[in-house]
Amino acid sequence: MSPRNPGTELGSDFIKTSTGKETVNATFPVAIVMLRAIRDFFWKTGNKVGFKPAGGIRSAKDSLAWLSLIKEELGDEWLKPELFRIGASALLSDIERQIYHHVTGRYAAYHDLPMC
Repeated sequence: MSPRNPGTELGSDFIKTSTGKETVNATFPVAIVMLRAIRDFFWKTGNKVGFKPAGGIRSAKDSLAWLSLIKEELGDEWLKPELFRIGASALLSDIERQIYHHVTGRYAAYHDLPMC
């Protein structure tokens, strides 16, 4: 059982759309079904289960769409890292480039911001 959600029937803290390694990964239609299952489970038990979309989320703009979906389906409470995480390693580079652009007024080349 999960220490954070001791009443969760199967001990799940999070559900995830995929491993991120498949050809088709996180899609909105599948995510909506999953989010509504999370919401129904919460209404039924009072236990919160987190959500992690993975794969295909490569830009800051993509991540904003996911944030909007979570907010609309589950509310502000699920926008916290304890309940919502994005599985997208490629996203970090885009966020770095967006911040660089905001500060300097120009976009950095990928070689200017090597990922550590």
